Amino acid sequence: MARKKRTNDPEGMRRRVLDVAEDSFQARGYHASSLGDLMAAAGVTGGALHHHFPTKKALALAVVEERVAAAIQETWIEPVLAASTAREGVRAVFEAVAAELEEQGYVRGCPLNNLAHELSLADDEFRAVLARIFAGWRQAIADKMRVDQTNGGEGGIDPDRFAALAVATYSGAMSMAKASQDAGVLRECLSGLESVQPSSGGPAARRRRRVLPRQTIQPR
Repeated sequence: MARKKRTNDPEGMRRRVLDVAEDSFQARGYHASSLGDLMAAAGVTGGALHHHFPTKKALALAVVEERVAAAIQETWIEPVLAASTAREGVRAVFEAVAAELEEQGYVRGCPLNNLAHELSLADDEFRAVLARIFAGWRQAIADKMRVDQTNGGEGGIDPDRFAALAVATYSGAMSMAKASQDAGVLRECLSGLESVQPSSGGPAARRRRRVLPRQTIQPR
């Protein structure tokens, strides 16, 4: 008699739990998502869930580190690094996300932003992990702009400040788009971001422009 093939798939079950938890944390929030509801939605027992995630916090940290961080990498970091310039990459992301949300028909907001709003003040470990993802996001944009400057572009722009502004603009735009359920807000905020243009010359040139020479009135 042939032995029955085992159907146990621990890794598949772990992915399923992460899928369910990721969706619930974004749709309902971490605090409103009970472990019982997550187990029922994933079709797993308490023992199976706790084998992989001993606590609800451990599950949430896995969602942030494995899913939310990966979403930022895929949605933002990879497109920006692959673009011809940092500005082109940022523009492409805003446009792509706006188009995707319009096709989807609803706006949940930025996954990282959503959890940062809910969890950053609740627990230092959550805050540190979320802050690290934001920092990596900003660093990628700033590094790309430094490459642009090495290639002769973006003179007079501080890469770190531009990166912070790009991330803050997107995060704020997604929050407003979520509140209004209008993805067009992203395009409006992109227009504001794109108005930040390089100045002619670096910091020294800007200082010289601020100090105007005294005019001498010639006698007639």
